[in-house]
Amino acid sequence: MQHGKYRFIAGFLVVPLALYALFVIWPFIQAIFYSFTNWTGLSPEFKMIGLDNYSRMLEDDVFWKALQHSLVFAVVLPLVTIGLALFFAFMINVGGRRRKGAAVTGVRGSGFYKIVYFFPQVLSIAIVALLFKFAYNPSDGAINSALKAVGLGSIQPEWLGDPDLALICVMVVLVWSTVGFFVVLFSAGMASIPRDFYEAALLDGANRFTTFFRITLPLLWDTVQSGWIYMGILALGAESFAVVHIMTVGPSGGPDYSTIVLPLYVYQKAFGPGQAAYATTIGVALLLVTLLFAAVVMRLGRRERLEF
Repeated sequence: MQHGKYRFIAGFLVVPLALYALFVIWPFIQAIFYSFTNWTGLSPEFKMIGLDNYSRMLEDDVFWKALQHSLVFAVVLPLVTIGLALFFAFMINVGGRRRKGAAVTGVRGSGFYKIVYFFPQVLSIAIVALLFKFAYNPSDGAINSALKAVGLGSIQPEWLGDPDLALICVMVVLVWSTVGFFVVLFSAGMASIPRDFYEAALLDGANRFTTFFRITLPLLWDTVQSGWIYMGILALGAESFAVVHIMTVGPSGGPDYSTIVLPLYVYQKAFGPGQAAYATTIGVALLLVTLLFAAVVMRLGRRERLEF
């Protein structure tokens, strides 16, 4: 069985690794290289300028705003999304009332709730952003119209037009669109936990709160950690770019750069004034932030593996 083992493994890995190196690793190397040049993105000619782009980035007020907002997304969005998903998944799987013949059950209609929670995943993020953009419309949007209908016509926020509310509005959309995926993910993990654990805890007098923190969360920790990293990458990457780019009023990232994030700023610099080299510099900063986020989560979430 050992004869030719390494050639067999290499035969399967060489093509995927070659494609990964070509389409993932090589573009990263190119981006880092171009960050040391004055390339416009439109001309094949450029020259090396050293660390000038990085010096400019450190003095760019808009960059620091974008970095601040991206960090808020990376911290707040996973915390809220994972927290809600764990709560909903726990209620669906083991949070129901005791029934005859089963000490541990989910709420009634749990299968239907899973479909409802997962439904936003069927929709494109662009469609979700457009729907909420219409809902946030201060003149005839669904939210302000609902406020008028219940007698709160005097409360008519500008929502996306208010610099103090715009970022919160965007984060609400991202939570709404992603929480269903993690509900289904955590539900699958909880379904694999033996019911005997819960029944034994309930016989010992433990309540739902105790069983969640003493049984469910420890046994589900690896899945939670992976979901946390995945959600953070979404918050730092394409999801935040799409929602902010589509929803925000005025120039993307407005009003007054109150919703600007790093992926959007990279896009604006690369395809706006033709500052591709400076855009790649910001992209390198985004890469470092993403890697740092993943490293911190993995470090803080390290714990003894529990098996059952």
